[in-house]
Order: sequence, then C-alpha cells, then structure tokens
Amino acid sequence: MILGRTLAVYFSGRFLKAILGLFLFAAVLIFLFDVLELVRRGGDREGFSVLRVSLISLLRVPLLLEQVIPFTVLFGAIAAFVTLSRALELVVARASGISVWQFSLPAIVVGIVLGVLSITLYNPAAVWFQQKSDEAASGLFGTEQSFLMQASNDVWVRQDGLDGESVLLAKQLLDGGTKLRGVTIFTFGKDGTFRERIEAGEARLGDEIWYLDNAIVYTTEQDPQTYGRYEVSTFLTATEVRESIGSPESISFWNLPRFIELARNAGLPAYRYNLQYQTLLARPLLLVAMILIAAAVSLKVSRFGGLGSMILGGILSGFVLYVLTELAKDFGGAGIVPPLVAAWAPGIFGVLMGLTILLHQEDG
Repeated sequence: MILGRTLAVYFSGRFLKAILGLFLFAAVLIFLFDVLELVRRGGDREGFSVLRVSLISLLRVPLLLEQVIPFTVLFGAIAAFVTLSRALELVVARASGISVWQFSLPAIVVGIVLGVLSITLYNPAAVWFQQKSDEAASGLFGTEQSFLMQASNDVWVRQDGLDGESVLLAKQLLDGGTKLRGVTIFTFGKDGTFRERIEAGEARLGDEIWYLDNAIVYTTEQDPQTYGRYEVSTFLTATEVRESIGSPESISFWNLPRFIELARNAGLPAYRYNLQYQTLLARPLLLVAMILIAAAVSLKVSRFGGLGSMILGGILSGFVLYVLTELAKDFGGAGIVPPLVAAWAPGIFGVLMGLTILLHQEDG
C-alpha cells in the first residue's frame, strides 16, 4: 500500500510539531542559563541592567542553538514515533500494509527541509544576531565575554611591518578582521631585538597600520606610558587577520565561499572555513541520519515496550554521532583529513547505521 497524501501530511505535521517544540524548549533553557551567567559576570559593572543583559543573551541564543539542531531532530523524531506508536496509529498503518520505509518518509522529508532552511536562512540570521549581540555588549564585559565571535584559543599571530616584526594577540575579533579587542602586541626591531609590549583595549586596522586606542606601552628602559592613540605598522590584511584569529562560525553560509576564495588568493590555508562550509552543506544528511536512528529505536519500543531502553539508545546514538562529528572537525580543521571527508563522514555513517538497524528489525 502506498502512503496517501493526507496521511503523509499528517505524519509530517506530527514530526514537525515535535521537533520545533523541543527546539523552542532548548532555546528557553539556553536563554535562561545564559542570562544567569551574564548577570553573575556583569552585575557589578557600569551600564549593567537586566534588560540589556536579556537582550544580549536573546540575540546570541540563535547561534548557540545551531549546535543542538541535530539533537532536537533526533529526540523530536523519537517523541513523534513513540506518540504515534502509543496511539496505535503506526500499528494501524502497518496493518494496512504500510512499511516502515513509507511512514518514515514524511519524517525524512521534514528533516531535509529543516536542514536546508537551517543553512540558507537560519544560519545567516543567527550570525547577524550574534553581531548585534556583540555590539549591544560592547563596553559591558570588556574582553572577557566568551562569544563565538571571539578569537579562538588565544592564537598569537606574527606580523611584519615597516618598523619590523611584531607578535599580536587579540581576545575578540569584529567587523571582518578590521577591529580587535583585548589586544597585546610585542614589537621587535629590524635586528630582532625586543622593543616594547603594548596592551590596548581596541585596535583598528588601517592602511598597513594598527591604530590602538587607550594603549599602555611597556619597555625595559622606562616606566609604562599611556597613550590615547598609538600606532603599529603591519602588512597584514583583514583577510589574513580573520583567517589567523577569527572563528569560522562567525561567517554566514552565503559569505563562506567568497571568504574561502579570498583566503586562497592570499595564499592562506582555508581548512577551517572550508570545513565549516562543507559541514553546513552536510547538515540535511546528518538530520536524515538522526531520523533514521530515531525510527529504528522507536520501532523496538512499539513492538516490545521498554521506554527506558529507547531513551538510552537514542542518547547513545546521538552521543556516538556527536563524538564522530567533533573528531572529524578536529582532523579536518588541522588539515589531516580533507574537509569534504570530515564534514560528510558523520552523516554518511549515521545514515548507514540507521538503515542497518531498520533492515535488521524490519526484514530480520
């Protein structure tokens, strides 16, 4: 028997409702915990208000939620399958000759649509909201805020300039690499000898020069000196700064190809950004894998009972895919594995795992 249009729309609506419900629940939890953390860190600072902190958190929640999209699909699909099974709707469908592949198809279609929308619409909007969050938080948390727009893992960057070489560290990167916050620079003379250490709250990239605001200059010959404006020469471009310091998550899906091309034209490795682009492209496949795993786990419950084993199986399956995804990202970001392989391997593995379990349960 072929699954009818009305039944397909009905099943699709049930899956979509369950997934979106869990997604909104996760959004509320993340928002509440994030607001509490920001209140704890900024409650005694000038310019603090609960309304401002709530706005900052609300704007950055969408980008944080991107990490949990696969899990909301997994547990939302499990919840939908279990609900349909308990209401005997799946039992009736199977008794009428509808196979597991047919009533799983609406869920798979929902997963693909959600995956496409998440990379084409949701991701650019989330990145834009994150940028607005950084602007709203400007001056409240200084360089201590742990936003995704931050520089990653305190990367020191060696740069050359008209005055000699220097080494730069920034805590936060904004405006496509043209603005840095929490800046520390060690400068050296043309003969390689140490000259000075500079600490500044903010640095702006001009034409082969860094303009440092409120800089404190330390040397071995005199006491620290404070300057409202200080300059350090550099040959770095905004693209090179972004590639060396920035986070790939701070670039929207539509801008990633252009940035990858700019990085390659500048002779820079673009592993992390190519990996991020391929990971976004592979998201629909990963969501399909989550739905197939949910179908396999839920079928076992509908036949034999055991809600606890279902929940445990779903958690373990999601954890396995999460670990595999993170390992693949680490290998792909380091250039050990091609970004294409690192991004698509978890989704392919998840689909094969779900199909294998379904085939074993359905056909023995």
